[in-house]
Amino acid sequence: MDALQGGSQIGLVLQQAKAPLIVPLLRLLVAVCLGMSVLLFVEKVYMAIVIMLVKVFRRRPEKRWKWEAIKDDVELGNSSYPMVLVQIPMYNEKEVYQLSIGAACGLSWPSDRIIIQVLDDSTDPLIKDLVEVEVQRWASKGINIKYEIRDNRNGYKAGALKEGMKHTYVKQCDYVAIFDADFQPEPDFLWRTIPFLLHNPDIALVQARWKFVNADECLMTRMQEMSLDYHFTVEQEVGSAIHAFFGFNGTAGVWRITALDEAGGWKDRTTVEDMDLAVRASLRGWKFVYVSDLKVKNELPSTFKAYRYQQHRWSCGPANLFRKMVMEILRNKKVSPLKKFHVIYSFFFVRKIVAHIVTFVFYCVILPTTVLVPEIQVPIWGAVYIPSTITLLNAVGTPRSLHLLIFWILFENVMSLHRTKATFIGLFEAGRVNEWVVTEKLGDAFKTKAVAKAPRKPRVRIVERVHFLELIVGFYLFFCGCYDLAYGKNRFFIYLFLQSIAFFIAGVGYIGTFVPSS
Repeated sequence: MDALQGGSQIGLVLQQAKAPLIVPLLRLLVAVCLGMSVLLFVEKVYMAIVIMLVKVFRRRPEKRWKWEAIKDDVELGNSSYPMVLVQIPMYNEKEVYQLSIGAACGLSWPSDRIIIQVLDDSTDPLIKDLVEVEVQRWASKGINIKYEIRDNRNGYKAGALKEGMKHTYVKQCDYVAIFDADFQPEPDFLWRTIPFLLHNPDIALVQARWKFVNADECLMTRMQEMSLDYHFTVEQEVGSAIHAFFGFNGTAGVWRITALDEAGGWKDRTTVEDMDLAVRASLRGWKFVYVSDLKVKNELPSTFKAYRYQQHRWSCGPANLFRKMVMEILRNKKVSPLKKFHVIYSFFFVRKIVAHIVTFVFYCVILPTTVLVPEIQVPIWGAVYIPSTITLLNAVGTPRSLHLLIFWILFENVMSLHRTKATFIGLFEAGRVNEWVVTEKLGDAFKTKAVAKAPRKPRVRIVERVHFLELIVGFYLFFCGCYDLAYGKNRFFIYLFLQSIAFFIAGVGYIGTFVPSS
């Protein structure tokens, strides 16, 4: 009886607060979200127009910049070729270390003009021994390869790269190519990238595109492929074509060492040391080139746990870097106001902050809440037309996955919860702001285990599988869907039910590949 009275009192309080407080507040939030949606919509349309013009006029980087194949010099011999350092940072990469080292050692370049540097931060003694043996095996074949270790992991990847640049043999190098442990460049990678740097002294970075070897492994990897293909097909291409600036992807790129040093080298103040370096180099007037038809094979995270950690880093880091650098960008005197506007507004604010926040707050919180408050009406252009257009523009990067568009929308909305949380952690420098968890790579290990232990089900602790925030949001969306079906006029219940199911699936961790614990 007391519980019923308490519930009725809460309902009465909410009813009384509705008109003077809840309705105006919700109306304000709807207006703010619609404004952010428009910002994102304009940015997407702008990039779509630019990429169409780039394709129509065939503005390939070889046409925009001077590019000539490097030719042999009979008199100078191999000394006419620039000295190249290839860095491979790794950490307990048992499943993929052979692939990356083998691919790097297979790069076509004069053998006396290239140094392969394996930066092993592994904490597992067995893995360190395996990597060292692999390095020695290639060294016995005449490859100039170095095995470098540290006695700590300070600065994580940035610290390893920074430490690697301190060795005396690096001083003779002109350029440095960087490949993460799961990346496998083709033999002609240097022949296609170095000429940009050799013939254009104002270029600091040449970035290649990623090619995903395990995109078809599961539905989650297909969703990742769609998101990343848009990033490479549109965002990187537009940045390169219009502003000669984009975020370095941390791997599959070649830096001019003088530009890297002039920008201040590697810094570990955020979890996006690659983006940090790119912004600092750009502020010093250096230019970047993106080569879209040069692809480097790599692996997508195929377990939900690994993907969540990766997305936390990729969302938290840029927001935290924006907080740290926004005033430095504004005060900079070496770049034009247009470029500063692009970096602050387009690159950081809209793509790294607004995109995450509006996706979750508007489509997973505010829009469902309007079902419970019929006084608030979201215009159809904000609820349907704008998100539909943005979704279709995002899908152009992966035409083969158009039939998966609905799944992609639901999956991206689920991940927006995690990304929004990480974005706020970065903006306010909260507890996990500097959390760095290396993305787990499976290589061929999972396939081998699956064949060997096919009848056995993987053992995963239930605590590791359950994600309570996703379950809470799923229950809320399901409740709003039921209310809309029974009493509402918005007809959002189909979307709300589908989205709630997606949150429930994520909440119990039933996404991606399951790896046996033994």
